[in-house]
Amino acid sequence: MTATETATQTIDITDPATGDPVGRFTPATPSQADSAVATARAALVDWRRTPAAERGAALRSAAAALRAGTPELAEIHQRETGRPRDEAVEAIGAGVSTLEQYAELGPVHRGHSLHGAWSATDLMIPEPRGVVVALTPWNDPVAVACGLLGAALVTGNTVVHKPSERCPHTGRRLGELLAESFPDGVLTTLTGAGETGAHLAGHHDVDVVAHVGGVATGRKIAEATARTGAKTLLENGGNDPLLVDGDVDPRWAAEQAALGAFANAGQVCVSVERIYVHQRIATPFLDALAAAAERWSHRLPPLVDRAHRDAVHEHVRQAVDAGAEPLAGGLVPDGPGAWYPATVLSGCTHEMPVLTEETFGPVAPVAVVRDFDEGLVAAASGRYGLAATVLTSDLAHAHEAYRALPVGTVKVNDVFGGAPGGAAQPRGASGTGFGYGPELLDELTTTKVVHLTAPGSA
Repeated sequence: MTATETATQTIDITDPATGDPVGRFTPATPSQADSAVATARAALVDWRRTPAAERGAALRSAAAALRAGTPELAEIHQRETGRPRDEAVEAIGAGVSTLEQYAELGPVHRGHSLHGAWSATDLMIPEPRGVVVALTPWNDPVAVACGLLGAALVTGNTVVHKPSERCPHTGRRLGELLAESFPDGVLTTLTGAGETGAHLAGHHDVDVVAHVGGVATGRKIAEATARTGAKTLLENGGNDPLLVDGDVDPRWAAEQAALGAFANAGQVCVSVERIYVHQRIATPFLDALAAAAERWSHRLPPLVDRAHRDAVHEHVRQAVDAGAEPLAGGLVPDGPGAWYPATVLSGCTHEMPVLTEETFGPVAPVAVVRDFDEGLVAAASGRYGLAATVLTSDLAHAHEAYRALPVGTVKVNDVFGGAPGGAAQPRGASGTGFGYGPELLDELTTTKVVHLTAPGSA
């Protein structure tokens, strides 16, 4: 998809697979953003007083509406982002499940009582924080949005949602499907560009800004909320390592690496971004990974747009110029769209951005290490702290890895493993705060302490 702002401030959206037009939209103005926040503030008065069970029921209704609208929304999702139809349906299903989960968890989200004097009770009561701004990404626009919106709404907050300008029609239709289940003003969706998000993030009457997206944008949001006092939740990408120990089957390890690096063309927040492989199995691992890349290239979706493809290829070009060897892919294909092949680079070093920055494309850069300890030190390096994966048969190595890696999530022997309802807390440049799971309910509420006693008893 290509987003091009014209003189009339409209943004054109094109299909990343074909380059054909999908539609255009006009970003919300600052005054429209102000109006949305004011409407959310007014709706908060009654919504926060709505019984938790009723809020849960409304969320359950929204989940049912999303399920019914899946075929239409999946088509829009595919045309805007290039996500294959079956994967788009699966992602929307994940969003439905997330809404249903929060519909159950919200009403049982509880506070605590404290023991004091016989005639007194001390209570710690969770309350909604207020108006939440949710700024959501293009790579998984439905599932991610459902997590933030569901947790915020079920705990009594009102929400202004701005989806990515790379998938405005997906975000708008999602908002329409969900909003029907809530009173007016409780959930508002604004389509806009980066300026719209910046205006909302710095708004003086917003209580929480939740952002999933790039690090640079996240840093700007943190600066803005430092001035307003709004709470900030950030999941801002990563440079997730995969450490391959010398005692595992290299062919199995290569399949894990390919899945982690190439799924959704590498456009997953927790994609494998860099690989460290033990020298003992490096040759068969690289051979198997190159073969896997050739197979994956026949079924990859396109990248989201040509601008993003240019950025991905620039990382590859810089690495090759600096001495990395392309074992598969690495060339921009001819023809329309934003296609890019599954790419494997060997001989990568930490002087190359492909190994130190987030590429966010179907690229598997590999460095060979002498032993597990050297690989662990390398995997633990860098400014990001989202997730990491370790493939090993050594239990002691597994324990050492999850203790030593400074990231929010460590996966052992499964690149995309995780239980339903799990949570994660990114670190460093990757963000701050829980972005999903039951813990997100805590992030989106604030605690009030109440000391309750009878007159004259103190």
